[in-house]
Amino acid sequence: MIVGAGPAGLFAAYELTGTGLKALVVDAGKDIDKRHCPMSSVLSCEHCTPCSILCGVGGAGAYSDGTLNLRPDIGGNLADLTGDDESAWELVEYVDSIYLKYGVPQESYIASGDDADMLKRRAASAGARFIDIKQRHIGSDHSAALISRMKDELESRGISFLLESKVKDILVDDGGCKGVLLENRKINSRYTILAPGRVGYEWMDGLVNRHSIKYSYSGVDIGVRVEVPSIIMDPVTRINHDPKFHIYTRRYDDFVRTFCTNEHGFVVKEEYEGFVATNGHSMHSKESENTNFAFLVHVELTRPMENTIKYARSVAKLATTIGGGKPVLQRLGDLRRGRRSTAEHISRNAVINTLKDVTSGDISMAMPHRIVMDIIEGLEVLSKIIPGVDSDCTLLYAPEVKFYSLKIDVDRTMQTNIHDLFVAGDGAGLSRDLINSSATGVLAARGIISRVKND
Repeated sequence: MIVGAGPAGLFAAYELTGTGLKALVVDAGKDIDKRHCPMSSVLSCEHCTPCSILCGVGGAGAYSDGTLNLRPDIGGNLADLTGDDESAWELVEYVDSIYLKYGVPQESYIASGDDADMLKRRAASAGARFIDIKQRHIGSDHSAALISRMKDELESRGISFLLESKVKDILVDDGGCKGVLLENRKINSRYTILAPGRVGYEWMDGLVNRHSIKYSYSGVDIGVRVEVPSIIMDPVTRINHDPKFHIYTRRYDDFVRTFCTNEHGFVVKEEYEGFVATNGHSMHSKESENTNFAFLVHVELTRPMENTIKYARSVAKLATTIGGGKPVLQRLGDLRRGRRSTAEHISRNAVINTLKDVTSGDISMAMPHRIVMDIIEGLEVLSKIIPGVDSDCTLLYAPEVKFYSLKIDVDRTMQTNIHDLFVAGDGAGLSRDLINSSATGVLAARGIISRVKND
């Protein structure tokens, strides 16, 4: 049983093919060819349940930018799970080969030579770091075809799918997982992999408490989606498709980073239970005049408040309240001056917002002062590397929140303290990007295969 048809779930299923095991993938969303967001034809969100952007075959990654970061220490740390760096790199290469098999472009991007040195020098002179990564770019418009090819082959090799079926709970008896409980029936299984994706963070939170699954809280990333004219970012994105810059702010010494850069892309809205958030898309066949990227502040909490999921959720819900159910949009210049951006300000702004279903407002009314100051100071540092990103006309969308702070404790086989229950992916707090999520699915499947051989 595999709960979740995102990258972790699909790659777990791939690894199980040819083993003689029967595998069923269950997901609350629709098949990839039936996933459709009404916002593509209307301006306002219709609050579909579940959200087709986040749920269904392919998971949230199906409509992401589709950037593959080919390093085991970006988007998680695979060496912590494999036990050594060599095995972690081999796993990345293996996952990459599967993506290539299903149609990821052969072309890869990496900053090298004088270009890489230039970015590293600029970053170092500003007190920041540039992280050079080999990358491939699928594109939001090509991901669906790749996922469809993968699902078709999985089915031809004996993997079954049960879609539009929500898993309410797992069945635990005598310290072991015996299957899952759907809304209208039970399904028994010998082994179970939970790979619900980032959208399943709250479901996992409830699950670990009900069944005493061992876990810990790590940090959470809270910030904004930044949108600037592409001409500002082009000199850097030509060198590295999705550049990663790491910054420590002057006032609070907090860690801030760029993430998920969408060259000539579009800002999009994500619908969670109780709040909205933002993300970005980048396509091969369609371009905008803007480039967007996430700018995230890493937040750690200590006793007595350690539940970073509840904290991040409360920030996101407050931002949604301020935005009247929509993301809040503000010009950076207005945020610096402590004033709200009005619809008039946005209409005459030099940068035209690609996401229209927004509320012009004041991000400082929704986010803690410390995070707001980290964003302002971080963009000032980033502008020394990429001149122009801190222009008064730069657009900020809030909130951008990454939920992977609940980290399930696993052994080397990805098994939890509940016997025969394995976990993988972002929803289990073990990954934060496509490659790492896919890799944890492979590891969970291999864990089951090893158990079968030993049983």
